[in-house]
Amino acid sequence: MTFDVLIIGGGLVGASLAAALKSSGLNMALVETQPTAPPNNNAGWDNRIYAISPGGAAFLTQCDAWQQLDMNRVQPVETMRVFGDNDTELDFSAYQLGEPELAFILENRQLQQVLWQGLQEQDNLTLFHPAHCASLVWHDDAAHLQLVDGRTLQAKLVVGADGGNSWVRQQASIVAPPTLYNQHGVVANFTVEKAHRSTAFQWFQPDGILALLPLPQQRVSMVWSVSPEKSEVLLKLPHEELCAQVAAASQHTLGALQLVTPPAAFPLRLLNLPQIIKPRLALVGDAAHNIHPLAGQGVNLGFRDARQLAQVLLQRDAQQDCGNIHLLRRYERARKEDILSMQLTTDALKKLFNNSNPLLRAARNLGLAATNRVAPLKKMLARHALN
Repeated sequence: MTFDVLIIGGGLVGASLAAALKSSGLNMALVETQPTAPPNNNAGWDNRIYAISPGGAAFLTQCDAWQQLDMNRVQPVETMRVFGDNDTELDFSAYQLGEPELAFILENRQLQQVLWQGLQEQDNLTLFHPAHCASLVWHDDAAHLQLVDGRTLQAKLVVGADGGNSWVRQQASIVAPPTLYNQHGVVANFTVEKAHRSTAFQWFQPDGILALLPLPQQRVSMVWSVSPEKSEVLLKLPHEELCAQVAAASQHTLGALQLVTPPAAFPLRLLNLPQIIKPRLALVGDAAHNIHPLAGQGVNLGFRDARQLAQVLLQRDAQQDCGNIHLLRRYERARKEDILSMQLTTDALKKLFNNSNPLLRAARNLGLAATNRVAPLKKMLARHALN
């Protein structure tokens, strides 16, 4: 079976790329290991939550996905409050920026389902799911993928969208040692006593970074970046004790908490690759980069990869081979600055705040307070996150 583009990985980024190329005229295939879950409007809340930027929402609208979402389960963020470890605060307001919202908080499962519903009706796309890859070999004229069941797919371009532990990246011998943060991200959802007023909260503390993101129906989603040891303790706590600890760490800003979804944890790391393309190969999303979740920008970075790669493929000459290295370099060059900027920013913030040095503590809180007073600097920081 022969295709122009073969996407390996059908998560949010891989699925959105396929959707963005719906009108491209390219013959495409998508391989995903997991079966699709049937839509379930009565499902409980997903503890895997994303903060989608307005730019990400605009891209998903172009993919005909955003307008299919159940907006009763999507929470706009109108304000963000960031607290240092010395009563300093930095706040961002959509109103001050002249924007309707700063971000949208929604569940992975809901967005995944609407994207896949669209893909199943897409004329230029063949879906292989659940399907498992056995081998991937690149030749001058095409790449050849063999599936475990014996089927062979051939494509001019392979896109690796298969996550942080990318099998595609390993097959292409694109290697870089990840920087382990010695932190886990602990996630859970809670109902809160006090109204969150469409506000996202974040506390930078010497022993971790706590974020509470607003959800509909007086709920919040927690991402708490802590040491592996503390993560293990938090996961084992009785639910009432976990709620009490999160309430205390958030300075009781939202009052008493009640657990909605049990906590889960995942290790955090930084991955900066020497390249994200090779002849007939492009990497997108977590296969191309990993960043600390403190800015909530990981999935948005992936959507910008998908948007840029789709743009490059859509704007190519009709006869140009979509796996041509010169074409793919346009994608890599366009993404390099954004990826590096986000990696450096999140890495520097993590190191600055997870540090017990008293001089750094004074400097970081001074910087937070100063930034809050300089309106142009605040706007510049916020504008980047809106993309």
